[in-house]
Amino acid sequence: MQPLSGLDAFFLYIETPAMHTHVALAAVLDPSTMPSGYSFERIRDHIARRVHLVPPFRRRVVEMPLRLHHPVWVDDAGFRIERHVRRAALPTPGGPRELAELVGQLASLPLDRSRPLWEMWVVEGLEGGRIGLVAKVHHSAMDGASAAELMPAFFDLEPDAAPVEPPTWEPEPAPNPWELLGYAGARRLQSLTGLPGLVLRTGDAITSIRRGRREAPGRAGGTPLTAPRAPFNGPLTPERSVAFARIPLEDVRQVRSALGGTVNDVLLATCALALRRHLEARGDLPTEPLLAACPVSVRAEQHRDRVDNRLSVLFTPLHTELADPRAVLERTKATAAAAKAEHERLGAHTLAAWAELADPTVAAVASELYRRSGLSGLHRPALSLVLSNVPGPSFPVYLAGAEMERAYPMGPVIEGTGLNVTVLSYRGNVDIGFMAATALVPDVWALAEQVPAAFGSLVAAAGRTGNVPAGVARRTGC
Repeated sequence: MQPLSGLDAFFLYIETPAMHTHVALAAVLDPSTMPSGYSFERIRDHIARRVHLVPPFRRRVVEMPLRLHHPVWVDDAGFRIERHVRRAALPTPGGPRELAELVGQLASLPLDRSRPLWEMWVVEGLEGGRIGLVAKVHHSAMDGASAAELMPAFFDLEPDAAPVEPPTWEPEPAPNPWELLGYAGARRLQSLTGLPGLVLRTGDAITSIRRGRREAPGRAGGTPLTAPRAPFNGPLTPERSVAFARIPLEDVRQVRSALGGTVNDVLLATCALALRRHLEARGDLPTEPLLAACPVSVRAEQHRDRVDNRLSVLFTPLHTELADPRAVLERTKATAAAAKAEHERLGAHTLAAWAELADPTVAAVASELYRRSGLSGLHRPALSLVLSNVPGPSFPVYLAGAEMERAYPMGPVIEGTGLNVTVLSYRGNVDIGFMAATALVPDVWALAEQVPAAFGSLVAAAGRTGNVPAGVARRTGC
């Protein structure tokens, strides 16, 4: 029996028929590097031999009696790899749009809670003889950072790596209701003892943030429930649409070197410029900046081997109100730094501490009532979109010998906010995955296709400083 933290469990509580809280990955693989040639069975068996390296992949969720406290993971005595690794094929021509359409269809379906909360689909028929791997994992099992760190569980550094021999596995018997009841009561009392101190710390942090904003009004992060209304804000439906984009990481670093800031600042500015171009083309550009919620990893070194959620969230403006690329990056640097400072004042573990106190029944009922009422379409949006940045490997990796060429990550959309943008650095590129609620963002590819031109405008602006090589501009089409 392994308990879920409050933050892990929160992603179960807020899930509704229209809001699926799983994360996804769409990878493109070259099977020509497989030593014995491609077959679906080889990839499935490769994954099966390594499932034991990711404990949640053989565990299912069990609710506490009377829902007194957060659920626990228990071994799934009926675990079968065939229920989790499946096969699909793309229609001709098997390009990015066909792959994205399949990913959107798979992302539109919730995971079965009677089983371990993950699926992988081996996708055949990609152009150029490539294959795809589409993975879905419930956010209650892991966050983006831990998912990236677990890549070595299934991927190798060479195409001909020695096979892993799994140990003999006997599932532990599930705890009986009385054991669960006693455990839940003790955990609930323990969590409540920290409530007074948590309230005081949170209140002090909010007061400190307000004081800082009064003293430096031009340097502030974002504030939830102050976002302007955009087309992707409103009630969700279950259908999801997906799109992809890619920009060269070295060019991102060159822009950073020429114009200052961090790699993350350049990516935030690129996203803001792409969103501006997209909304302006639709005639829906707000006069105020958009507001992004940015999940950040707070995983300490001693928790590197844990598979769970260790994250917090900071809020930062996306300066879509500005047209000049250099001005966008300059404002982004200032407000992103302010958002980071305010997040540090609030405390990296405050979100997790409050989530630990969440009541399972109240949280689930509140989430469903909020969905059914349609309130997300009536009040000012809590935020405009979710934007995540996940570091990936800088070297090639192989799945059962097949070389991974691209890896597009995607996070969930939340009620009232139908757009999630997640970026992953891999082998000298930044792969960008767009997950959107179809009813709110029916043209997600139109947004994704703005990324190269948006980033190109930053490259052009950096080139005017004389610090960016001409080849960078050529690679981005400038």
